[in-house]
Amino acid sequence: MSLSSHLQELKRKHNSLSTAVEEAQRAPGTDDLHIADLKKRKLRIKEEIERVSAQLA
Repeated sequence: MSLSSHLQELKRKHNSLSTAVEEAQRAPGTDDLHIADLKKRKLRIKEEIERVSAQLA
């Protein structure tokens, strides 16, 4: 897998997690730990996006 296709896949996952976080925050009774887990996963992917982007530059 090339770096650019890896970067696109990471961005897709990041957007998917963003949607999941928003939906979880709007849903009544959603566990705060679940939301925190989603946010941590989103942050890890963002950091990976930044790392891969730096390699492409």
